[in-house]
Amino acid sequence: MREAKPGYIEVTFNGAIAGIPLDAQFSAPAKGVTAVFGPPGCGKTTLARCIAGIQRLPSGFCGVDGEIWQDETTFRPPHLRPVAYVFQRPILFSHLSVRRTLLYNASKSNVSLIDLDGVVDLLDLAPLLDRAPSYLSGAERQRLALGSALLSQPRLLLLDDPLIVLDRAAKREILPFIERMRDELTLPMIYICHDMADIERFADHLVMMKDGIVTAAGPLHVVQSDPALAARGDAAVCVDTVVGGYDGRYGLIILRLKGARLLIPGAPLRPGAQLRLRIAAGDVSIAREPPRASSILNVFPARIKASLPFDEAHVTLVLALETGRSGVPLLARITRRSFDELGLGNGTDVFAEVARALPVAHPERLLTTPSTPVRDVRQLGADTRSEQKLGHGHDRPS
Repeated sequence: MREAKPGYIEVTFNGAIAGIPLDAQFSAPAKGVTAVFGPPGCGKTTLARCIAGIQRLPSGFCGVDGEIWQDETTFRPPHLRPVAYVFQRPILFSHLSVRRTLLYNASKSNVSLIDLDGVVDLLDLAPLLDRAPSYLSGAERQRLALGSALLSQPRLLLLDDPLIVLDRAAKREILPFIERMRDELTLPMIYICHDMADIERFADHLVMMKDGIVTAAGPLHVVQSDPALAARGDAAVCVDTVVGGYDGRYGLIILRLKGARLLIPGAPLRPGAQLRLRIAAGDVSIAREPPRASSILNVFPARIKASLPFDEAHVTLVLALETGRSGVPLLARITRRSFDELGLGNGTDVFAEVARALPVAHPERLLTTPSTPVRDVRQLGADTRSEQKLGHGHDRPS
């Protein structure tokens, strides 16, 4: 009999529901955000409903953090699964105020995740407590739905594309709250989504679906280098970096990436803070030798792991950075002519020139305050200077 692993979400569903086939198998850490991405009708919502126990496939398996919710002999109905499900359109009682809605949905058992005051503070609901749902905006209604879900003290939060019905301004309003939930709560989230930009902003793991089948699953930056995503016109890889200092003379943020060092323009950020960068395939070029004179600040030794046709004139390269033994994947899109003239192929050692790396979200919350000391480039420690050597000592911008 299969056992559930502590610290993981394990899912296996095979069969069909209402004629819709599902062949979904993946394992992800029981922490952070696991995004499920795919085109409309690919089975994302069906998968979520099976995890929640709303729909049942007899041959399925679902284990969450060492606890079996479904196997050959067990099937917990939805009300016996510690899971909260947030729908695309929140279901709210029109006759209850925000405060009474939160109290109605609060768990009557011991508080293990977050209490009412914590939810009100986390989602900035204090100004809304006496309002009725009919007087809330779309983003405010979703914040209320999130708060109600958290007060049920779940061990897993399922978000079924909760931003799809919101306009761009409303999405900008609510995205920071989802980031705060990820950062401040020890609660794993499965986020069903059709928008890769949202996934790049806050997902840790990514599950790819097509025609009811899970085609890839793993850490976000690894799956982004999978051929299914690397072949997209907007292909990119997200990397999580740590703020290591600031070059006050040139206005450059100094970032660390598993032994490598990156420089990007920007205001000084809090040292030690984490910053996610998006590096598009079109912003990475290739050289066979270390460039001796260039305006590019970020150059890394790398190895070509795969080459993928893109169109008649271009090819996409899947790279692994060799700096500091990081093995971080990166994508580069170059012309076929350059590919041939440079004699490139799988396994070729090259130098990846990153012309631009952009934060996936505005890092206002990471900005230093006047009371926070900011190290100038002349005050950098030996650790940062050694990282500069790993980057071949070239001044190359992002």
